[in-house]
Amino acid sequence: MLARKSELPLPITIYSTLSRSKESFTTLVPGRVSMYVCGNTVYDNAHIGHAMSSVVFDVIRRFLVYAGYQVTYAKNYTDVDDKIINRAIAEGLDQDALVASLIVADAAESAALNVEEPDLRPRATQEIPSIIEMTQGLIAKGHAYESSGDVYFRVRSFPGYGKLSRRNIDDMRTGYRIDISEQKEDALDFALWKAAKPGEPSWPSPWSDGRPGWHIECSAMCSHHLGRHVDIHGGGSDLIFPHHENEIAQSEAYFGAEPFARYWLHNGMLNLDGQKMSKSLGNVVSIQSLIERNRTAAFRLMILQSHYRVPFTYGEVVLQAAENALDRLRAARTTGLSSDGSGSAIEALDHLILSVRERFIASMSDDFDTPGAVAAIFELARAINRFAANAPHSESVGRATVKLIELTDVLGLQIEQPNNLASNDGASFIELLLEIREDLRNARQFALADKIRDELTTRGVTLEDSKNGTTWKITI
Repeated sequence: MLARKSELPLPITIYSTLSRSKESFTTLVPGRVSMYVCGNTVYDNAHIGHAMSSVVFDVIRRFLVYAGYQVTYAKNYTDVDDKIINRAIAEGLDQDALVASLIVADAAESAALNVEEPDLRPRATQEIPSIIEMTQGLIAKGHAYESSGDVYFRVRSFPGYGKLSRRNIDDMRTGYRIDISEQKEDALDFALWKAAKPGEPSWPSPWSDGRPGWHIECSAMCSHHLGRHVDIHGGGSDLIFPHHENEIAQSEAYFGAEPFARYWLHNGMLNLDGQKMSKSLGNVVSIQSLIERNRTAAFRLMILQSHYRVPFTYGEVVLQAAENALDRLRAARTTGLSSDGSGSAIEALDHLILSVRERFIASMSDDFDTPGAVAAIFELARAINRFAANAPHSESVGRATVKLIELTDVLGLQIEQPNNLASNDGASFIELLLEIREDLRNARQFALADKIRDELTTRGVTLEDSKNGTTWKITI
């Protein structure tokens, strides 16, 4: 990731869901950004809706680094959940092995999308002590109560409930789907801890052998790894209510009135032919299908051509148009770097380089306006192709091409097609997969271990097992 050479971070304006307005971006610690994004519940392979969110927050992180900030980015995995339990029971799978295989698949798919790995990847099942401590504190403060082994948060004990989603608490009983239980004091209260049912995973607690509720997991993971207050908290707009609303309530009730997050960022939802993607409707498009068709880079460009807060409709025509546009960027990169003429710099092109950079920064500094940034990049690409064809002034065209590469890198757009598996990062990733495969083999999870081997083989990586361990080589 390229960092802009500057002593001071660029001024940035961010739209916060909490205020419903654009705000000047200031951080808790000058020059540093703490960012937490809610990740996948790993019960099935990710789809392009997950990919959209991953790309959006990857670009936000990349630009913050380019703008001069030191960013600590955490994105969690929810690895204990009703959906995970139900799938494992229905298909006779070991829950831990199911989660492990899906995390491996998610990492591979993220790499294919050119999404950089977050600095921190907390998992709910690894945060049980923090979750229990936070739940105990909420009980002690009167914001939560135990009931038959479960623990619930008293929604009405938090005066600010509804401030993120702009919902009136008295309207929620009739206007929204509420989990009603005789164990609750109020139908609006939500679970912090759930007593385990037979066959479910559980951990000991002061109230029961059980597991955490969904909302408390993220509050505990975020505060444990980034501190009790963060600069940016993000996720899909479908998480605004109830998940993020509940996170605010329990976190601010526990830590105090200071905002849990300074800025709440939410990406719009991705629809398919005008409908929300849903497994029940059978209209889910997997990330793997993009990988198999070599369309991950085009998908990324397609997402960035729309503003992150706007709902987006996916379609094959739009995806192909993005692929065609990507080819034009790649042509500009190749043409510019291969220009071998001589002569003085072209004043107009040099001026355009500065102009494009200024417009790129202005767009991205205005609530991460990627459509404006992409438009500036394409203007530079057209100029490179035009000047390289009509006048081989290599110095000027070369500078323009270097700037093109710099700016596309900030957006994570791949305008070259390197063998990523041969890079240092790719080699490290293969070694990690081999370690996981060995752990699975030791646990006699041979089917999952073989799946890793087969997936690597399809990507041109051949494994050779011997009594001294496993070696690998790239065959394409």
